Amino acid sequence: MHPALNIAIKAARRAGQIINRASNDVDLLKVASKQPNDFVTEVDKAAEKAIIETLQEAYPGYGILAEESGLTAGQGTSDTEYQWIIDPLDGTTNFIHGMPQYAVSIALAKNGIVEQAVVFDPNRNELFTASKGAGAFLNERRIRVSRRLKLGEALIGTGFPYRMFDKIDLYLAIFKELAEKTAGQRRPGAASLDLAYVACGRYDGFWEFGLAPWDMAAGALLISEAGGLVSDLRGNANYLETGNLVAGTPKVFAPLLKLVEGHLPDSVRG
Repeated sequence: MHPALNIAIKAARRAGQIINRASNDVDLLKVASKQPNDFVTEVDKAAEKAIIETLQEAYPGYGILAEESGLTAGQGTSDTEYQWIIDPLDGTTNFIHGMPQYAVSIALAKNGIVEQAVVFDPNRNELFTASKGAGAFLNERRIRVSRRLKLGEALIGTGFPYRMFDKIDLYLAIFKELAEKTAGQRRPGAASLDLAYVACGRYDGFWEFGLAPWDMAAGALLISEAGGLVSDLRGNANYLETGNLVAGTPKVFAPLLKLVEGHLPDSVRG
């Protein structure tokens, strides 16, 4: 196992302990709103602090992009090409409502290419990991995307808008057609876990607009290393820049992308 992946696992487990302790007294949490329907708790901040401390102790020169604290430039000379991408608690809204669907997501990118990935579900003690070129794993067992061949048989994950509603009609149009042409869609509310579920075969595909890099960096590598395909809405590899993502098994990906892309106006980037 790559040393950086080991450190990321250690950091994710530390964050998971903080989250699990707090989950016993959710009603006592202090909750603030960053913008409408976008919440942050003291748990998000404490978990992020623990993650960053663990990562910086081992790799003090690496840059950091984290949901709550933003961008921190790397300090080392040769280390500035590396950046940790962190979501300390993906699914905060679920967490504050006591719904057990949330995760810690940590990725390490080199020159913008994600090379290490951890998604940790502290509720189920499920640890998803991947290193570029070395496969994807769930609790140290190798995982692969499902063998589903047809979109009509596929279970698809997605996420609906909750902050910005300018594309709600576009979402609903895509959702409607997919409802007619798939086995079903699910919207649990934690994108990093949704992507991990594609990687291990629980979903056959996934699509969403308006994600942040920390929502998808780790999960996208999990899917790629598990034999799946990931792109933006135009079939390109720019999803970390555009925030828009389509993913799936090799057979489901192409028809899913074609369906989504068919609804897009020219004004929507990939």
